[in-house]
Amino acid sequence: MTVKDIMTCITEIAPLQWQEHYDNAGIQVGDLDAEVHKALIALDVTEELVEEAVARSCDIIISHHPLIFHGLKHLTPDTYIERVVVKAIKHDIAIVSMHTNLDNSYLGVSRVLAERLGLVNLKLLQPSPSDPEVCGAGMLGEFETPLEEMKFLHLVAERIGSPCLRHSALTGKKIRKVALCGGSGTPFMPDALRQNADAYLTADIKYHDFFVPEGRILLVDGGHFETEQFTKLLIRELIQKKFPNFAAEIADTNTNAVHYFCK
Repeated sequence: MTVKDIMTCITEIAPLQWQEHYDNAGIQVGDLDAEVHKALIALDVTEELVEEAVARSCDIIISHHPLIFHGLKHLTPDTYIERVVVKAIKHDIAIVSMHTNLDNSYLGVSRVLAERLGLVNLKLLQPSPSDPEVCGAGMLGEFETPLEEMKFLHLVAERIGSPCLRHSALTGKKIRKVALCGGSGTPFMPDALRQNADAYLTADIKYHDFFVPEGRILLVDGGHFETEQFTKLLIRELIQKKFPNFAAEIADTNTNAVHYFCK
């Protein structure tokens, strides 16, 4: 099995050309033709994660968020990114990231989140003009039985394991149609409003954006890590389906950079 083989089984549902222009999905460290025998799957790549990969004898790390977004001019101990690259090279560990190409797949990040919430009748929130059936941003779905708003918030918090949720003012309406986008999905809020969704779940919502709904929709910020964490399970599922005898394991290291203090 090679690094390229592992990448191919993921890019079959999320081609690299679907990534956004600013992104750096694909191989981060290593050789596409290198033989690999065991993968460690995580949302982010940190020093602790590489140490776990070494301890578990993994020779490839597959992450959602790319380790390298901008060009590196040197490899020194000055930043965690450089230290991770050096440590990975020392231990002959390849690093591959599947980011916005997986965000933009109908079978990707937002679909997994929608299924986690129990939504049905799923379709892309903002379909891509080039391939609207399989490529686009976010997801739109429905509950078979509408929920009261507080029950909806409890459900979201429970299903994504969030200690707290930020949300806009309650609308007084029941929640049937839900729009969502794993990760930073504020730019797609107009699509949620245009689709007459009762709620929009995403992350990284700025203060002033909570004014925008004006009672038309319940806007919920579930956290970036929390709304994307199930991507790890998706990646493992794709690998195991294609290569059932290949060892693909979910990392124990918690790479969430955000910590919560709850009074």
